[in-house]
Amino acid sequence: MTAVAVERLTVLTDPDCPLCRGFAGWLARQPMLVPLDVVAAGSLEAQRRFPDLDHARTLEEVTVIGGDGAMWVHDRAWVMCLWATRSYRGLAERLSSPRLLPTARAAAYGAAGLRHLLGSRGASGGDYADDCAGPCRPLPQG
Repeated sequence: MTAVAVERLTVLTDPDCPLCRGFAGWLARQPMLVPLDVVAAGSLEAQRRFPDLDHARTLEEVTVIGGDGAMWVHDRAWVMCLWATRSYRGLAERLSSPRLLPTARAAAYGAAGLRHLLGSRGASGGDYADDCAGPCRPLPQG
């Protein structure tokens, strides 16, 4: 997927998003090929680690940052999360193709066993996307 050796990844996720928290918990339980830190997007820790980053943007879209400063957002970020795991690296490599990349987020949620949340109703009684600020909104159907 990448020509550069990736030694460590940091994933910035929205701590107020139930789906993001669930996915981060799932990642924490996976055997990893690449060490991965999950940090709350927009937090003081994130700002300390990445002072030049647009932190408001990281609250709107999942962001993965490599130890060398490489950055992935949106679907590519979900692929990198899967790529870091022992069990899902092959899936990540398949999903990295231009044709399959748009399905990366759904595959990440499915791998984490969170797919059922995509259609659930949140605390507001509306669609789940109403309760999620950004990166975890479900993919459009069709």
